[in-house]
Amino acid sequence: MTRGKQKIEAQKKNAEKNQKNKGSQIEARAVGLKVICHVCKVQLANHNQLIDHYGSKHPKEKPPSNSD
Repeated sequence: MTRGKQKIEAQKKNAEKNQKNKGSQIEARAVGLKVICHVCKVQLANHNQLIDHYGSKHPKEKPPSNSD
């Protein structure tokens, strides 16, 4: 059992590493969502996604300009 100690140390190190990542991703996701569709109020990450969203969900509506 020469790897017994190394195995235990590796398990402890991985447990510490995984413990730091615990928590909700809701806050992290909310920070990345910056653009809002004015028709249905869905939040999107950038203007390109907004244009794609308008094309698929609101084809009769004109997407807002990039300055909005």
